[in-house]
This record gives sequence, structure tokens and C-alpha cells, in this order.
Amino acid sequence: MLLNTINDPADLRRLSRHQLKPLAEELRGFLLDSVSKTGGHLSSNLGTVELTIALHYVFNTPEDRVVWDVGHQTYPHKILTGRRERMDTLRQQEGISGFPRRIESQYDTFGTAHSSTSISAALGMALAARTQGSDRHAIAVIGDGAMTAGMAFEALNNAGVHEDVKLLVILNDNDMSISPPVGALNRYLARLMSGKFYARARDVGKSVLPGPVLELAKRLEEHAKGMVVPATMFEEFGFNYIGPIDGHDLDSLVPTLQNLKHLKGPQFLHVVTKKGQGYKLAEADPVLYHGPGKFNPSEGIKPSAGGKLTYTKVFGDWLCDMAAADDKLVGITPAMREGSGMVDFEKKFPNRYYDVGIAEQHAVTFAAGMACEGMKPVVAIYSTFLQRAYDQLIHDVALQNLDVTFALDRAGLVGADGATHAGNYDLAFLRCIPNMVVMAASDENECRKMLSTAYQYPGPASVRYPRGAGIGAAVDQTLETLPLGRGEIRRQGKNVAILAFGSLLAPSLGAGDKLNATVANMRFIKPLDVELVKQLAASHDALVTVEEGCIMGGAGAAVSEALAAAGINKPILHLGLPDRFIDHGDAAQLLAQCGLDANGIADSIAQRFGKDQPKLVVNNG
Repeated sequence: MLLNTINDPADLRRLSRHQLKPLAEELRGFLLDSVSKTGGHLSSNLGTVELTIALHYVFNTPEDRVVWDVGHQTYPHKILTGRRERMDTLRQQEGISGFPRRIESQYDTFGTAHSSTSISAALGMALAARTQGSDRHAIAVIGDGAMTAGMAFEALNNAGVHEDVKLLVILNDNDMSISPPVGALNRYLARLMSGKFYARARDVGKSVLPGPVLELAKRLEEHAKGMVVPATMFEEFGFNYIGPIDGHDLDSLVPTLQNLKHLKGPQFLHVVTKKGQGYKLAEADPVLYHGPGKFNPSEGIKPSAGGKLTYTKVFGDWLCDMAAADDKLVGITPAMREGSGMVDFEKKFPNRYYDVGIAEQHAVTFAAGMACEGMKPVVAIYSTFLQRAYDQLIHDVALQNLDVTFALDRAGLVGADGATHAGNYDLAFLRCIPNMVVMAASDENECRKMLSTAYQYPGPASVRYPRGAGIGAAVDQTLETLPLGRGEIRRQGKNVAILAFGSLLAPSLGAGDKLNATVANMRFIKPLDVELVKQLAASHDALVTVEEGCIMGGAGAAVSEALAAAGINKPILHLGLPDRFIDHGDAAQLLAQCGLDANGIADSIAQRFGKDQPKLVVNNG
């Protein structure tokens, strides 16, 4: 077994070239077996096996820096860089991350998980090396989906003027981002395979054409190249374009990389790979096998047996229902059709569905432009990805008070994907923006009502909801709205009032039962139900705010501000996510460790107010 002898890339570089192919077969088999037991990203990693081997074989890693874009295709990289024995802990608490992390390994040169950052980071590393007088290389591996983001082209534009920089950009073209890649650039890249016939004809021509005819052919080459091969675009950026080559052919990859290693200036290598390579089921359906849970590789992923309705499904159903009721509705996603629950919407309303690619900034301003013309855009976006469009949210939407609805999936902790994908900050960064309405759903039915409320509000409004299933609440199929800025009392108690925002209402009710405390479902972070806050402050000895978001600047802070503005001095405890990044693991366990389950909330309240409130006794029966 060759793979068992590879504990770091130095071991890999001691192999002969003819040993690399059997190593790739072993690595692919190990990867499939490992991910089937832990869950995680599969299709993308099966597609980068040979490329990973070639990079570590040719370049002197970690001295030479390799930056993996997004990073969900780095499992082969982790296996070859000393983490093979820890793959059974993948994406589990205290285990290794599903993405590159600088603190995890010296071979993880840059932390990635959001797309299109690799070229910028690698360029920074390359120019730092030049400044330091080092000969080390910097390599950015970026997928075709990630090339739809403006940031990638900002980096290309900057890199091309540095003629002596040791930068290699590898476009891993697998014609498959999580959702199908879109846009003019994708169409341009899709034509590249048609350039192969031209490359072969050119090579043959050099060997058989006489001098004058060959010179004429060279002149025609540049004209034909611009029509047939996409090299021209990247060469205009100042890169030397090579490709396309087969990304699964080590006999092509290794010598090509060895040659590029000795060239000066920015280099651009285009490799064509296949997601799911080597596992027929993943090749046939790379989306299904993009991020599976545990499964039997010999049987494949079995259809789900059902279970509770997910918030994503609640949104997708609502979107279709509202679109049927209002022909002004348009749905917008930045390349997350499946993840955001828009598959059915695209099928039913293809002329009102817009996938703008991995371009969150563009998605928000695009929605603003539509709103200017009387359309009613709904932007379906993960909380963590809305961070990338914050300026557009403020300047292009809120400042102009445009009617755009934001459906924020994956709000709060997300479990196995960890800190990079957690939506911990939207309540804090949204509520400070004028004209915004900010809501947090406590269950599936309330989520649907909030979406209708946001949609009917004539300005920017957001609804946040967590990943996965809710509490199992029955969902009313109407398009009923909620009273704007109004919360509700869900449990009447004494002494302490718990003000719950969004997903933590259920554990707050559990804590309320233990303490005989009042529990309010606040619903709105902005506009806050100030009258309800005043009422609860007047009738209780202390207040507690609970939210699945950062405490600093969050919903609890809004309550404190309201009390201060009203001149009310009342003991208050803020419970929420601590001021640190929370690693990957089981979401429920992580919340419990943050003290945000029923027992944790009750214990925190008793610890804070127990001495001052002798009647406050925790009932753990």
C-alpha cells in the first residue's frame, strides 16, 4: 500500500513517476471509504486526486505555497499532508476541519471556505516572497464556479502587471459548481474543449509546413486563437495561458507543472477534471454527492425517509406560492439553487428565476435595480454569504429604501461546516442599518408568516432561519402576515422574563418551565416591540434576552438600548453566542456548550439572579 507510506509530501516526492498512478487509485479509494463513514464533501474531492498529487510532487510544499479556493476539495491534500489517520474525525468536534485552516497544518497556507479568494491571497504571498528575496512559488487552485466572482478578476487584473512574480493560477474546470455554473464567462470557458482540434492542428503544422507557409499560419494563429481558444482573455490580463489539459492524466500534469515551475511571470494553467471521478454514482449525480452524510459506497445514497420539514423547504414552498399570487416576484440566488431551496421555483417560474453566479455583491445590487423598476425581488442567501455584500446592502438597497426581501438561511451555528459558514452576525450587522426590518423565526410556521410579512413590507426586510429542520410545527399554507414589530407572550410566569429571539424560543420555554419564568417570543429585532419590553420590565424583577447570534450588538443589545432610552433601570442578562469563533461539531452539542439549551439558559439565569431572587429555584425534575 503506497498511501500508508505517505506521511508528508516529502515522502510523496521520493516516489517514482510510475508509482503515482497506483497511488492515485489508493487515495481515491481511501477517500471514498472515509467520507462515506463521516459525511462531508465528496464529488469535488474525487475530482482533485491527481491534481493534488501532482502539485505536491512537483512543488516543494510547504515552502511553496498552495492556496485552495473554497477549500471543500482539499481532502486529498489533507490525507497527503499528515492527516490521513485523523480523517475519521473530519468535521467533528475536536477533529479536523472540512476546509483548510492555518492552525491545523503548515500545509494549509491560507484559511478558505468562501469562494474566489485564492488568487488574491496567492498574489499577496508571491509578492511578499519577492520583497523578502525568496524564490518560493505561490499557487492558487480555483474552480470554474469561483471564477464567476468579481474578486477573482480583481486579483487577475492586479497580478498581470507584475512580470517577475512567481504566481501560478490553476483553473480547475469541472463544469460543475454546487449549482450549475452560469453566465457569459461559463459559456466562454465551455467552448475551450473545441480548441483542442486547433492545438493539434497547430502542432502538426509546425512539423510539416514549409517556412513561408508556417509563418503565414503563425499570423493566422493569433486571429484564430481569439475565436476558438479562451487563452486570449487571460493573456490580456498579463498571464501566460497553458491548456486545457486533462486534470486526471498525471503524465500530462506532472511535466506541465515542472515546465511552468521554471517560467517567469504570472502563469495560468487550465485543467479539465470531472467531479466524482472514479465513483460512477458521484459522476452521474455530482450535486447529490456534493456533501452527503454517511452512506454505503456499494449501495449509494438512499432516498430520505422523510422526517421534519426543513426551513429551506419552508422557504422554497413559500416562494412558489407567493410567486403564483404575485407576478412581480423574482427569485435571486448567488449560485446556491439547491442549498437555498429554489429548485422547484426554477422549474415552475423559469423566467423569474435568476442565478447570478458566485457574486453576492452583484446579487444585491442586481436586486436593487429590479426593485427600481417595480419588481419585487427575493434574495435567497446564506447569512454568512450576505456578509460579502454589506456595502451593497447599505448603499444600494437600504439608503434608497428599496423593496427587497432577504431570506437568510443557515442563521446561527451550522454544525459540521464550522466557523466559516456559521451565520452568527446578521442580527448585529443588519439592525444598525436604517430602513431595515429584521425578523427571526422561532418555528416553521412563523418562518412562512415572516417571509410574507417581509415581502409585503415596502422596503428592505430580512428573515433569518436556521439550518435543517425546525421543531415540527404545522405550517399554514396561507400567505398570512404578522403585525409589524409585535411580539407575543408565550408563557406567563413570575420574577424573570425571558425575551427569546428566533430559533432559541423552544429552549427558552424549557428554561421558563424550570424557573416558572415568563417567556416572550419577540419575533422582531427591528422594529423592536418596545411596548412589550416596557411591559415586561414593569412587571418583572429582571429581564433575560436569548438569541442564536453574537451578543455584541445583537438583539439583546437592542433591548438594553430601548430600556436606556426609556429611562428604565432593570437588571438584564444577555445570553447568546460568545465573542469567539465556534469550531465545527454537532450543532446541538455546540449550542449546549454555549449554554443555549434549556438547562444552560436556566442555569445561567439562576446563577445571575439566584441570590437576588430567593424565589427563583431551578426545577430539574
